Amino acid sequence: MTEEILTPEQVAQVFRDRFGAAVTDIRITERREGVKKNPNYNIWIDIDRSILNPAVATLIDIHFPHLAVISGVDAGDAVRLIYHFTVFYGHRGAECTVSFSVNLPKGDLSIPTISGLIPGAVFSEREKQEFLGVRVIDIPDGRRLFLPDDFPEGIYPWRKDETGVPEGMINELWRSKRPVDRPAPPADEKALCELPTEDTPAEEGSP
Repeated sequence: MTEEILTPEQVAQVFRDRFGAAVTDIRITERREGVKKNPNYNIWIDIDRSILNPAVATLIDIHFPHLAVISGVDAGDAVRLIYHFTVFYGHRGAECTVSFSVNLPKGDLSIPTISGLIPGAVFSEREKQEFLGVRVIDIPDGRRLFLPDDFPEGIYPWRKDETGVPEGMINELWRSKRPVDRPAPPADEKALCELPTEDTPAEEGSP
C-alpha cells in the first residue's frame, strides 16, 4: 500500500493499465459540497467478474479502502453488483469513492467472495445471496442472515422476475410455505392514556 495520494484520473489509469479489456468502462463524476463547494469525486469502474479480487487487491495497493456496502439490482437479463469503496479516507479533500460494477448473467449468478481481502464483506455478500439469488463462491459463512430459516427457497425479494416475491405472498406472507400450526405471538393491549379534562383535578405541584 502506498501513501501517495493519487488524483481520480490517476486512480482510473492504474486500472486501465493493469487490466486492459477486463475493464469495460470507467467514469469519473464530480459534485460540490458545503459552503466552500469542495469537490467530491466518484470513480465508477465496470469490470469482468474474473478480475474482481485482483481489482480489490489493486485498490488496497493504492490505499487501503473502506468498504461501505455491496449494492445489487435486478437489471433484467442480469444481476448487477456494485462494490462501493472509499479511498484516501481521512485525507481531507482527497477522499473519493471507487465503485466496481459487475454484471452477472442470470444463467450464471456466481461471483467469488472478496472476504479474503476485506473480511467484513461477508455480511453484504450473504445479503446478496438471500435477496438476489447470487451464489458467492468460497464464502466462509453462507448461512442466512436476514431472512428467517423458514422463508421459501427459490424466492428472492429483490428480484423482479419470476423468482421475486409473488403477489399473494406480499399480503399474506404467512400462507406461503410457512408453518400452519405456529401460534400467534401474544400481544398485550396497551393501556389507554386518559387525557385530563376540565373536571380532572390537577396534580399537586403542577402548574
